[in-house]
Amino acid sequence: MFGLGTQELIFIIIVILILFGPKKIPELMQSLGKGLREFRKAKEEIQKDINNAINAESKDEGKET
Repeated sequence: MFGLGTQELIFIIIVILILFGPKKIPELMQSLGKGLREFRKAKEEIQKDINNAINAESKDEGKET
């Protein structure tokens, strides 16, 4: 996983616990999950728009010839 060993992961978890405390971590994870969900949704909408534009363009080219 990203070239990190067990010791590095344990160190990162300890630092996060010290910085944010155990009560704040679930809130942070929930916010992170919401942000990722919104990002994926926006990405899918952009992909749909691009595909629709490509399909519309190919249909227009087919009508011209």
